Amino acid sequence: MGEWSFLTNHARALLFIAHDREVRLRDLAAVLGVTERTAYGLVVDLTDAGYLIKEKDGRRNRYQIQAHQPLRDSMARERTVGELLSLLVDATETRAGTARRA
Repeated sequence: MGEWSFLTNHARALLFIAHDREVRLRDLAAVLGVTERTAYGLVVDLTDAGYLIKEKDGRRNRYQIQAHQPLRDSMARERTVGELLSLLVDATETRAGTARRA
């Protein structure tokens, strides 16, 4: 079976940005396994859709997630980006905490 994921690259990028608001595109690309150009396109898409606000801080960018925005998925429009991120971040932290204890 080919490689696939339940989360799109857009969702994975948003999740990574939630962990590090000052992430560099180079690092985002490496984590997602895409080119820097693709990572840039993902950030542009998320910004244009209103999910991110990009603020310039010297030579770096800082991202602010607009957690109140509804999901684009027609089956989950009543849910917000913040609700999805809190679910995913909680699951990630719980799994990491369990791994550290073992």
